[in-house]
Amino acid sequence: MSLIEALAAAEERGLDLVEVSPTAVPPVCRIMDFGKYKYQQSKRAAEAKKKTARVELKEVKMRPKTEEHDFQVKVRNARRFLEEGNKVKVTVMFRGREVTHPEFGRRLMEKVVEELKDIAQAESSPSMSGRFLTMVVAPLKK
Repeated sequence: MSLIEALAAAEERGLDLVEVSPTAVPPVCRIMDFGKYKYQQSKRAAEAKKKTARVELKEVKMRPKTEEHDFQVKVRNARRFLEEGNKVKVTVMFRGREVTHPEFGRRLMEKVVEELKDIAQAESSPSMSGRFLTMVVAPLKK
């Protein structure tokens, strides 16, 4: 039908004439309540956004001389974060002259990866930046 007839029909019903496919020949239009249509679109977008998983970056800090029990507590926290689907940033902080022996921190990082290998993998290798040795651990894909 012509544009004038379509506009008249839409106005007669108290609705809007909405162009659905402008690239088609001839362009496809629909008679509908445009406000209701926009509301439904926003609802669908909100629902889709709700279903997407948001991954946060949680951090676990320790020192090169962290004792075994404290280390296990930190690993247990990291495990919980990973099970929730978050990534974990493991940081070893050096103080004073400890920074001259980064191998202690690297051993600690290797131990963390070994403890968490059943549910996680190292996303980035340990890297030194200032007095901090950092590494990111991500959960394994299901």
